[in-house]
Amino acid sequence: MNRIEFDRSELLRFITAGSVDDGKSTLIGRLLHDSKAVFEDQLAAVERTTRSRGINGLDLSLLTDGLVAEREQGITIDVAYCYFSTPKRKFIIADTPGHEQYTRNMVTGASTANLAVILIDARNGVVTQSRRHAYIASLVGIPHLVVAVNKMDLVGYSRDVFGDIREEFDRFANGLHFRDIVYIPISALMGDMVVDRGENLPWYDGPALMELLENIDIDHDLNFADFRFPVQWVCRPGTDEHHDFRGYMGRIESGALTVGDPILVLPSGRSSRMRQILTLDGLLMHAAAPQSVTLLLEDDIDISRGDMIVKNGDNVSVAKQFDADVCWLSERPLDLRRKYAIKHTTKSAKACVSQIQYRVDVNTLERVDGISRLQMNDIARVGVKVQQSLVIDSYARNRATGSFIMIDDATHNTVAAGMIV
Repeated sequence: MNRIEFDRSELLRFITAGSVDDGKSTLIGRLLHDSKAVFEDQLAAVERTTRSRGINGLDLSLLTDGLVAEREQGITIDVAYCYFSTPKRKFIIADTPGHEQYTRNMVTGASTANLAVILIDARNGVVTQSRRHAYIASLVGIPHLVVAVNKMDLVGYSRDVFGDIREEFDRFANGLHFRDIVYIPISALMGDMVVDRGENLPWYDGPALMELLENIDIDHDLNFADFRFPVQWVCRPGTDEHHDFRGYMGRIESGALTVGDPILVLPSGRSSRMRQILTLDGLLMHAAAPQSVTLLLEDDIDISRGDMIVKNGDNVSVAKQFDADVCWLSERPLDLRRKYAIKHTTKSAKACVSQIQYRVDVNTLERVDGISRLQMNDIARVGVKVQQSLVIDSYARNRATGSFIMIDDATHNTVAAGMIV
């Protein structure tokens, strides 16, 4: 494994999702507490707050419910990000809201995650929110799913209860697009199967949650087949020493490149070969996602910010119209008569939504036809037209070049997140 792959595999981004009172915040608190990732002053503050509420023990949910409104209501509203590490791996957790009205917050938190942990209350089984969260996790391309059946202590650590929930969820998830699904019985309150295995689930022979998080293989989550380099900046120092220097700066979003490779610049279609790959540490013969580099070509051709450098011979789509799944983020409804702007990788372009093919009822997953506008938190399949050609991939193949945001031209607010199909 080279250094780039090692660095990438060391960081795992994951989200937690579930219904209200399923124990998301308590689970994260347990992960932080039992993995010794909590500072003494944080722990002391949680102990004081717990005592002031007349609660025995330690309310670990207070470690993540950061907003005053969340603490007062006992719910998660915003996406709370937590950072911690173990000797094996670094983690970024996004604790996402369970309410339907905060769907947009969950989409935001899930958009960069490698893995989703969906909590299910063992007493209630698979509920509408469980299916909704699994659908959204699948929609935004999360490859790995963990179904954590929580509060096993309240059902006597029953193997049958766990088995029934697993069977029901399996039937539903059969139509979703996860690379793998792992089911774990846990008690976030008591700590069973979270960091330590505990003594109450001897019949379960799978990994504890932390064991799985530390060891799951995410090396294959990046697309190393398709080289995509959106140009972020054209570097021309203009000094006597570097009068002929012309470098193209940006981040490799997918794939790999070697000096001498034939390349193509899109949408212009001009071709050249790779002459040099520069980094702050010096010259490289080979670079791969997600490195930030400066590329120098053998030919002096016209390249601007927003252009895409790909390998010559790659199967690439250049389009002015495409279909996409969008999550509408704005309180102002989508108006088919309005003009918007699209931000796709490093390129911005004027755009409009040409049609709404259908809206997805995120509770039943049914398609609703005949829709003429989208409200906040709606998810829909739409047609998009742009004034300038974009270099696109399907979101399922490449998250970076298959995603975009829509911006209101008048207010400059982000109004939608889109995934190209």
